[in-house]
Amino acid sequence: MATYPVRHKETGETKDVKMSIHDWDQWKIDNPDWERYFTPENSPGLGVEISDWQSRLIKQKPEWNEVLGKAQKAPGSTVKKL
Repeated sequence: MATYPVRHKETGETKDVKMSIHDWDQWKIDNPDWERYFTPENSPGLGVEISDWQSRLIKQKPEWNEVLGKAQKAPGSTVKKL
């Protein structure tokens, strides 16, 4: 059974609806005044770190700037360090 947080479009009332994923599409058709509603507390976790890719890259691979520095020295290179 899955839990779907929903909000009534007109009243703003929120509730959790528990049902099989196979029943979810029919529930949406039968209840057009309700929409899926996410908050930071009930949002599904994606396992993704939220930050810019450059900071993550430098944190995970600190030697990467050395690699970029070597590539920067190549003739005609437009590579820049992070």
